[in-house]
Amino acid sequence: MIRPYTPADQEALLQLLRLNTPAYFAPKEEADLVLYLQERREDYFVVEQEGQVVGAGGINYFEGYTWARLSWDLIHPAFQGKGIGRKLTLFRIAKLKEMPGMQWLQVRTSQLVYPFYQKLGFELEKVEQNFWAPGIDLYQMKMILGA
Repeated sequence: MIRPYTPADQEALLQLLRLNTPAYFAPKEEADLVLYLQERREDYFVVEQEGQVVGAGGINYFEGYTWARLSWDLIHPAFQGKGIGRKLTLFRIAKLKEMPGMQWLQVRTSQLVYPFYQKLGFELEKVEQNFWAPGIDLYQMKMILGA
């Protein structure tokens, strides 16, 4: 089940981040996630299975809602590769395609995850080495949402 985030979910999301650190996130990013959840979150969604939070991901909007960025995608390691991330990403893309004036979507990820987004139709725009942390590069990707 995909549902909107509530502040009661914060600790479960921090635990998901910790389970994915250092494989996908740098330890210093925990403070960034707390700041995001408390002050910078716009639309953020949680995936629950049998009452357990197993994933989450957000959307942030830019330039009068003409483009958006996927933000803070987290999937529990035991549930990775089971279609949860795909379902959550497609859910957000569908939500954006329904918005009048929404033209394109960006995701900023790493070399570890960019093939996932590439399979969903995102195209690589740029790479910056050691952006997130030493050994974790920025892969900025874009998807055009409509004609």
